[in-house]
Amino acid sequence: MIRLKEIKIPELEQNLKPVVLSDETMNERKEKLLAKMRSNGYEAIVIYADLEHGSNFEYLCGFLPRFEEALLILHSCGKAYMVLGNENLNKASKSRIEVEAVHMPYFSLPNQPMETDKSVVEILSQCELEKLKSIGLVGWKNFTSKFDDNTALYDIPYFVVEAIKNICREAKFSNATKLFIGENGVRTINNANEFAHYEFGAALAGNCILETMQEFDEGKTEMQVAEKLSAFGQQHNVVTIMAAGERFEKANMYPSNKVIKNGDRISITTGFKGGLQSRGGYAVFCEEELPEGEKDYLEKVAIPYFTAVKTWLETIHIGMNGKELYDKIEEVMPKAQYGWSLNPGHLCGDEEWLASPVYPDSVEVLRSGMLFQIDIIPSVSGYGGISCESGVMLADEILREKIKNEYPEIWDRIQKRIAYIKEELGINISEEVIPTSSATAYCRPFLLDKKTALTAK
Repeated sequence: MIRLKEIKIPELEQNLKPVVLSDETMNERKEKLLAKMRSNGYEAIVIYADLEHGSNFEYLCGFLPRFEEALLILHSCGKAYMVLGNENLNKASKSRIEVEAVHMPYFSLPNQPMETDKSVVEILSQCELEKLKSIGLVGWKNFTSKFDDNTALYDIPYFVVEAIKNICREAKFSNATKLFIGENGVRTINNANEFAHYEFGAALAGNCILETMQEFDEGKTEMQVAEKLSAFGQQHNVVTIMAAGERFEKANMYPSNKVIKNGDRISITTGFKGGLQSRGGYAVFCEEELPEGEKDYLEKVAIPYFTAVKTWLETIHIGMNGKELYDKIEEVMPKAQYGWSLNPGHLCGDEEWLASPVYPDSVEVLRSGMLFQIDIIPSVSGYGGISCESGVMLADEILREKIKNEYPEIWDRIQKRIAYIKEELGINISEEVIPTSSATAYCRPFLLDKKTALTAK
């Protein structure tokens, strides 16, 4: 039975250190992608990037183009060109794969020097595209509409697409983002080194959310509490949220100087590479402090939600398809009653939402190496929300052994997380399910009460 009970608070994890992606991993990434290109008949792919939509580019190169735009043009033979603006041109030498740099001032910031005698077409012609017959264009989104030709939708600037089509008049073009994040895409599966790389950010987000929850108190401002949502100067992969009461007043999305009051609805979110943590509930100590008409919040919203989270964690396993997991959540927490609308779980990586194999009628198979977030968002009229969005990875015995042997400190953290989830939260996860932070599944709907949380124990 799910109930609100006094339990141990998860411990903050110590000595978190970033893990660099190895040369072997980067070479493996390139070779996996080249094999996929060849099997799909692409002679080259053109990968577009900007700061917010650059993870497919970063997957191979190891960096984002900061405040400019960039292209990575990869030929099926393995040769690569990197097209960069003024302030990123010097980064080509830092690329994790070998590239030939091409300077394109058109990717630079407004009014920076455009000292070139070449048009966009002439610049891109340096990348050996003219004679190609099949080219994949990669933005950041794998379109899955049932009403459009998804292969002909390109989330790349028009001037870039137009120039490439002018160069390659005989070529066939298609959206090739599926190679990265579609079914069996190269970015959907992580090796032990990639897991360790992403575990740092996921664990850090867990620490941040736990510290924020402990810092939370009425009379403080959103900004005062939100200070704990950042750490070590790491780049967030999501807009941080620390919102009390009405959200998005006057279109503001960021923590403000609004003072937290007893009874406020609360939403808190932070995330880094590898994982997000989100919490929602009320600024109260107990049910009696809930607003009138909402005093049955635990029964109506919070407990059914935690039941769904528990079910999700105890159901997910390698080899099942996305439909099975989707249908199980629909069974225990019907969408029509609880108002959730998005995928109940999705993949993550460099970005907070990579893609999702969990959707109606999905036959996509859940595989070892997939990095997941539990993401079920109920919306019940008349009540505040609830959230304990957090992450796990699916890992078969071979992958678990590699993590254990290659990253023993991380493995020790994992064992403590598993013990906490089982012993304190009463959630019986299988050995295939690896929690990525100490905060995974820790749900405290009454945020002023720092001793109680939802548990099945």
